[in-house]
Amino acid sequence: MSIPAKAPALFKYLESPAAAVKTAAQIRADFGSTYAANALIGFIFAATGPVAVILSVGTRGGLSSEELASWVFGVFFVNGLVSLLMSWRYTTPLAFGWTIPGTVLVGPALQHLSFAEVIGAFYATSALILVLGLSGWVKRVMAALPMPIVMGMVAGVFLRFGLDIVRALQSDVAIAAPMVAVFLLLSAKADWGKRLPPVIGALLVGALAVAVSGRLDAAAVGQLALAQPVIQAPAWSFAAMLELVVPLAITVLVVQNGQGVAVLKNAGHEPPVNMIAVACGVGAAVSAVFGAVSTCLTGPTNGLLTSSGERPRHYTGALMFGVLALLFGLMAPTFTGWMLAAPKEFIMVLGGLAMLRVLQGAFVASFGAGQFSLGALVSLLVTVADIGLFNIGAAFWGLVAGFAVSWWMERGDFRGH
Repeated sequence: MSIPAKAPALFKYLESPAAAVKTAAQIRADFGSTYAANALIGFIFAATGPVAVILSVGTRGGLSSEELASWVFGVFFVNGLVSLLMSWRYTTPLAFGWTIPGTVLVGPALQHLSFAEVIGAFYATSALILVLGLSGWVKRVMAALPMPIVMGMVAGVFLRFGLDIVRALQSDVAIAAPMVAVFLLLSAKADWGKRLPPVIGALLVGALAVAVSGRLDAAAVGQLALAQPVIQAPAWSFAAMLELVVPLAITVLVVQNGQGVAVLKNAGHEPPVNMIAVACGVGAAVSAVFGAVSTCLTGPTNGLLTSSGERPRHYTGALMFGVLALLFGLMAPTFTGWMLAAPKEFIMVLGGLAMLRVLQGAFVASFGAGQFSLGALVSLLVTVADIGLFNIGAAFWGLVAGFAVSWWMERGDFRGH
């Protein structure tokens, strides 16, 4: 449903809610144990592997524990608030998180850019996403991008997380091997995976292995602290803009939002695509204040929220997810400290396992369709080589090289695109 004609022209492409806003009494009536369980599982998923990705990227980039805790606060508290508002307003499960591919993209950038320059790119990305959402161009932009080339770049960036699993198995088999074994065991049987998600199982077994080995910093575990967000001032750098803004916007609007929208449509919902983009733009701007990467609609969490129960009541699970995210954000230093107190192999394996299916999907999207396959391969190779030019990271050059090769050697694929 479109915004009425009397609405300002700026908002004419934004979708209006299809139903009236629910009252508190109606929400309580719609809520139930099924939706609470779905929300809890979705929250645990978001608070484990994806957080491990943030910590892995941040520690490699030289961020302090305070900056990492502020990042975790931003992605949970801000996006929890966005999830609450959007799910309530549209009576639809709309769980927002942060772009995991975008987080990974930030890793190489932090090797040659200051964190302030990266923050500046976060702000520019939020503005671009907001403009695309308000203009109604999101669907058109999604359709125009050759996805195999984009996903070739994404696969090249993700590959290092998969390799981290292998490296951890070599450097600390006592911790890494039980985590991988349990992940594979739970992944082998669909019924087992539904009862205990594989990443959660790997987390629990890994934590037990760390505790048994006596390698956990007990002092860090015993500390409880509320969030003290670090306000990050941006620095404006052309190199950072060129390297990060377009790839980050792509990961939000195409990779992440595209997945989330597809999951929700498959469950029978009609997500407001343009309004979701606007919410991502606003959320990304607020998150950047605390040094956090851009907001997006999550695919896995929304999949869990809609995995069971009655479709008209799914939104209540998203509301509970939003509340849990707010609480987690307020305790971000505590949870961040707990995970940082563990051996690095624990984080490496947990982050790698969380990314494994995403990495698989990136390869399938790059080479499974047949179109743009050479461009996708070039994009992958340039990105994996991790060689920047003019102080601009390899992810950008992977996109450029892949597009150029496909335009020269696979021009017929553009005619059919």
